[in-house]
Amino acid sequence: MQGALNLHRPEDVLDYFLKCPLVPSVAEKRIILVFHCEFSSERGPKMCRFLREEDRARNDYPNLYYPEVYLLKGGYKDFFPEYKTLCEPQSYCPMHHQDYRQELLKCRTKSKSWAGERRRRDQISRLMKL
Repeated sequence: MQGALNLHRPEDVLDYFLKCPLVPSVAEKRIILVFHCEFSSERGPKMCRFLREEDRARNDYPNLYYPEVYLLKGGYKDFFPEYKTLCEPQSYCPMHHQDYRQELLKCRTKSKSWAGERRRRDQISRLMKL
C-alpha cells in the first residue's frame, strides 16, 4: 500500500511510534493507524495489540497518543484485488511463496523469542508496581 511501513519487530514499532509520538500537522486532523499483514489474522493483530498496550502504559487513562488504531479486515490479500491502484508494487506475492520461505521461517522463530521477552518484561513491570 502506498505510504505503508513494514515494521515487523516490536522494537521498530516502539522506535517509530512511541519514541517521539506523531502529531498531526494541523490541529483539525487526526493520526489514524491501520495495521495489516497478509490475512490480518496473526502478525498485524499482534503488532496492533502491542502498540495499544505500550501506548496505554505510557499514558494516564483514557489518554493515548494513538486513539484510532485499526486492523485491516481481510488483510492485504483482500485489499489488493479491490484497490490495486493504491498498492506498490502493483503485484501480489503471497506470504508462503517459495522465494520467501527462509525469511518467513526466520521471522517466525524471532517472534517466538520476542513473545518470551515481552512476558518477562510484563512480569517485571507487575512486580515493580507492587
